[in-house]
Amino acid sequence: MDWSRLGPPLDVRPLFPLDRGALLDLLTGLDPADWRRPTACPGWDVHDVAGHLLHDHIRRLSGGRDGHPGQPFGPGETLPAYITRTNQEFVRGTSRLLSPRLLTDLLATLGPQLDDHWARLAPDAPAGFDVSWAAPGVPAPNWLDTAREYTEFWVHQQQIRDAVGQPGADGPELLHPVLDTFLRALPHTLRDHPAPDGTSVRIRVPGPAGGRWTAVREEDHWRLGTTDAPPTAEAVIDADGLWRLATRGITSEAARSRATLHGDERLAGAALTLLAIIREPDTQP
Repeated sequence: MDWSRLGPPLDVRPLFPLDRGALLDLLTGLDPADWRRPTACPGWDVHDVAGHLLHDHIRRLSGGRDGHPGQPFGPGETLPAYITRTNQEFVRGTSRLLSPRLLTDLLATLGPQLDDHWARLAPDAPAGFDVSWAAPGVPAPNWLDTAREYTEFWVHQQQIRDAVGQPGADGPELLHPVLDTFLRALPHTLRDHPAPDGTSVRIRVPGPAGGRWTAVREEDHWRLGTTDAPPTAEAVIDADGLWRLATRGITSEAARSRATLHGDERLAGAALTLLAIIREPDTQP
């Protein structure tokens, strides 16, 4: 796999302590009723989402750092189904066993250990598994896998903030890398939309956290890059709309209603089907 197709590597590792600090400040300020408020994750309240974040920490340290095997797959179980099942099993256990204070303390304790683990990984070395929404079936480099995990942590914090009505942690320093990671999905998003070489599709996000990401058609694939020519198609969407689109917090139709399209509307609309979470292979974004 030519990873340059997804643009230059990015190193999000210095951002984990900043994101975690904002999360811990948020969690320690919640009252008991806040912990039971429903979130955008179906069936999960704030405690459940925080428990899921703890699961991510434990899974990464136990499996990635320590080499401990995880639960086996069930018969015929797909990766998305496996992840859903194991997440739900862990969250159910934390809901019963861990108080909000203990859950917060565990995140504070394990977070620096995870920072240290990621600091030891060579960014370009293979992570051992793919990032399915960017390059399915090919072991991703550590930089992409780690960036994917950063977006996971950041988005779940935002879901908690939405649930308790406390916006924040969405300044350019933390949010721009989330958008930059999600836009690595753009070439894969356009995979079923062939076009003449040189065709370009741009997503532009106004504001300090935003930027411009352009996919250019080359031979039989799309690649993130630059072009001197005006884009063949462009979708302009706000930062909040883009991250929610990428995680299915809003539908493609809702994203399109928030966006302005220029040029080839078929290609611009295709860009707004972007998805940056794991899903069943046969489902549509």
